[in-house]
Amino acid sequence: MRELSQLIDVEEPAWPEIRETLEASPVSVEVLPVDRDVGRASLLQLQVTARSYLGALVLHCGGLLVDDGWLRVFGSPVGGAAPEIPTLAGANQFPATFDPAWRPEAGLVVAHDVLGGVFALNSGTPADAGRPGAPGEVVYFAPDSLRWEALGVGHSTWLAWLVSGALGEFYADLRWPGWKEEVRALNGNQGLSLFPPLWSAEARQDISATSRRAVPMKELLGVARDSCRQFDGVDPGFLGAT
Repeated sequence: MRELSQLIDVEEPAWPEIRETLEASPVSVEVLPVDRDVGRASLLQLQVTARSYLGALVLHCGGLLVDDGWLRVFGSPVGGAAPEIPTLAGANQFPATFDPAWRPEAGLVVAHDVLGGVFALNSGTPADAGRPGAPGEVVYFAPDSLRWEALGVGHSTWLAWLVSGALGEFYADLRWPGWKEEVRALNGNQGLSLFPPLWSAEARQDISATSRRAVPMKELLGVARDSCRQFDGVDPGFLGAT
């Protein structure tokens, strides 16, 4: 176990590089204010250094709202502040006090999108959790297929990709005219429930014809997990707490 000072006081911390990347982004990225105490406690529990992108984000950033809030990258936000985005610690149910024996069972949930998509960082044994990809690889739970997909990159490359403008192509079939206005009206604990659902043939044929309503993210993730169990008999596992 490394002490907090060993995790913070490192050569070449990643935050200045991350900040430059965010400032150069062609898409909107809102950097939320950080709660330093939460950030330090989360860094200690994660046992990663501020030289890593993950460590730098949790220590220096309250979270990111990417592409008008379509995607929420978790950090250590100030409690009670809009837009009510969860902390990384809360989304992953960190223990209340530091526990050197605790590890995220399947992987670390690092972001949610407004449709109930989940980005997670694989644990050391992803196959044991029924997830694709290699240890430390970012995977995505797709709400339109109800399956985990390996993205083939680690956390730092994934973050740079998010803010590069690539999300437009990644979500090309899952957006509709006027989506920005609907997304901006949500808070950080809400997502959009579509009917017919995203995985249906009707929604795939014409997503703009679906009806959409704001629901708690907890409800959206719960429905996705239940649908996986019902249709495939497979539990996708933990999708994050809100």
